[in-house]
Amino acid sequence: MEILSKLHAKNLVQWAIDKPDVLVLSADLTSSTEIDLFRDAYPDRFISFGVAEQNMMSFAGGLAREGFFPFVHTFAVFIYRRAYDQIAMSISYPNLPVRMFGFLPGVTTPGGATHQAIEDISIMRSLPNMTILECGDATDVETVLDAAHSVNGPVYIRMLRGEIPRLFDKSEPMIFGKARLLSRGSDITILSSGICTEEAMRAVEALKKKGISFTHLHISTLKPFDDNAMLEALSANKYGVITMENHTIIGGLGTIAAEKMAEIGISNKLFRIGIKDAYLHGAGREYLMKEYEIDASALIRRVEDITDSRFNITEDDLKKAHHITPMHSDAKAEAL
Repeated sequence: MEILSKLHAKNLVQWAIDKPDVLVLSADLTSSTEIDLFRDAYPDRFISFGVAEQNMMSFAGGLAREGFFPFVHTFAVFIYRRAYDQIAMSISYPNLPVRMFGFLPGVTTPGGATHQAIEDISIMRSLPNMTILECGDATDVETVLDAAHSVNGPVYIRMLRGEIPRLFDKSEPMIFGKARLLSRGSDITILSSGICTEEAMRAVEALKKKGISFTHLHISTLKPFDDNAMLEALSANKYGVITMENHTIIGGLGTIAAEKMAEIGISNKLFRIGIKDAYLHGAGREYLMKEYEIDASALIRRVEDITDSRFNITEDDLKKAHHITPMHSDAKAEAL
């Protein structure tokens, strides 16, 4: 398993080399959002605002009106909680091509409850004109720039940093509006997003050996949510659909799937794995994923309940999933 570090920092510099109208904006988190290499490579295209996210968003809207493509970088929680009005009025309402990179979504932050963006999808997707993308591995991080830049309007990206595994082939980029088909089966359909896809892959590997088949789709475009292959998979299963996300179950992937299933008349059961209606406490990512039941073991328990079976899959069995590196537990906790 390939593990890459500071991937966005290196990738952004190369990607932007022939795009002089791409400007990068920071709110005093330049190295923490991996844009320090861009700052050094293109100082005339880098703007630091200090701790002033509201000002940064309004300024980004002005830059976009003048023909630039602002790439705003900060922690996810600071985008939608601190600057929602500016995003709504200065960016989303005029439908301007501002790309907002929200780092450390959900339980990935080492910053505790104040920094945990657990409801960002539910808030941002309520904005008209807003597109929402989420990265789940190194290939997603490498190719999300093209996916976001293909959108003629504002884009919010749930971004990964630090040590990132490559789960998907490098030759298969993230495609805007398309889900990744990871496996095909008839018993259960799984929709997973972000860091939960790695956990789902670990569980699916073990469950397949017990005779359960899955159609597993990795969802990187959360809004719009209209990929035909994904919609077909919602109904083509024996036991139902499971969603799995690093976000509250209120307003995130589970809610999006429920809305779509109701709209098109799919009556299959839907089971949502995500953060319950609660604030979390501060801890490491591995602990939080287990404590709040968004890890591989939680998915196995849900499948056992759905199928009325007991598979006796242990933590050691999950660690033996050959193509998944347990980077979430081994990675050193990062400073903010």
